[in-house]
Amino acid sequence: MKIRFLVILFYCFVCFSVYAQNNQADLRLNTVVIDPGHGGKDPGTVSPDKKTYEKTVALKISKEFAKKLQNEYPGMNVSLTRTDDRFVELMNRARFSSNKGAQLFISIHINATAGSRSANGFSVYILGQSSNKKTDTYAFNMEVLKRENSVIELEDDATVYQEYDASPEAQIMMQLMSNAFREQSLLFAQMLNDHMKGPFKRNLGVYQGNFCVLRQASMPAVLVELGYMTNSVDLEVLRSDKKISEITDNMLEAFKEYKSVYDASVTTGTELPVRPIEEGRNAPDTAEPVEENAAVVLYGTQVLASSRLMSDDDHFFKGNDVVIIKSGNIYKYILGTSEKLSEAKENFSVLKAQFGDVFFVEINGDKVSRK
Repeated sequence: MKIRFLVILFYCFVCFSVYAQNNQADLRLNTVVIDPGHGGKDPGTVSPDKKTYEKTVALKISKEFAKKLQNEYPGMNVSLTRTDDRFVELMNRARFSSNKGAQLFISIHINATAGSRSANGFSVYILGQSSNKKTDTYAFNMEVLKRENSVIELEDDATVYQEYDASPEAQIMMQLMSNAFREQSLLFAQMLNDHMKGPFKRNLGVYQGNFCVLRQASMPAVLVELGYMTNSVDLEVLRSDKKISEITDNMLEAFKEYKSVYDASVTTGTELPVRPIEEGRNAPDTAEPVEENAAVVLYGTQVLASSRLMSDDDHFFKGNDVVIIKSGNIYKYILGTSEKLSEAKENFSVLKAQFGDVFFVEINGDKVSRK
């Protein structure tokens, strides 16, 4: 038992060392692996009418997201764990990512529930333990975990996962892997959640769970559940090319914000701004519609997101008036604001020429959303 534990501990150390070595030359985020869930003999969740499969939708979304990432960042290395309808074992998905030297791993899935067709919405997971076994949130997490981890039963040799059990050694190993990349994983998960305002009606929040595919990853990693296959409204979204384009646009905006903060952090040595997980704030059976803030709505151009509070007369803003909105521990800097949409869009054209990597936003009270 002690020997096995030492081997596991050594594996954690090697994974972390390899990750660090791969990034010594350029610490900025430049290698991403997208993992379309399921595939081949594993269809994943299936729509009630048996016409739509999770494996197909996950692959479609992953390919479109990868294409948009590549277009936005031509020099970035973007890879998929599968590019067609084939079965890929969980261990091989993680191994593929490690071989690519990935600095971020994103696993794409579609949710489902057997008990009710009313559950709907978007959720994000990182590696970890759901803390309160007495809450509905814990039961919700366990349902998702059991379904996503059940793919092991389809693999030729499931014994390779036996070392990841409920023993104290396995729990310590999982905690080590979780802590190694927790801040980066959580930051990206929170940004994904913040940007996914639509087309889903409900953001279920950020959770942590003991997912095998995340447990094997030796880099920051998240698993996203893009709506419910068993909900008619979400299913309509997942069957729409236009809505899928909106989903991948939102994911791209989240990635852009994450890359901006991540790159600034690794090049300056500053800490990443991460909010604590508040599991269950929008759990499927307790979620309530979020009322819009009644404050005056402004439109503007976001030019920067940073963990550092900058002065509004900082030379970075080139003399432009700036609105600073705090979101968790992140400060968002917005220029060219106006209550008139047309005027703000005119300002956007000018600011884009000045700053380059910017995007148009709506400010509603203390909430900033992509337009």
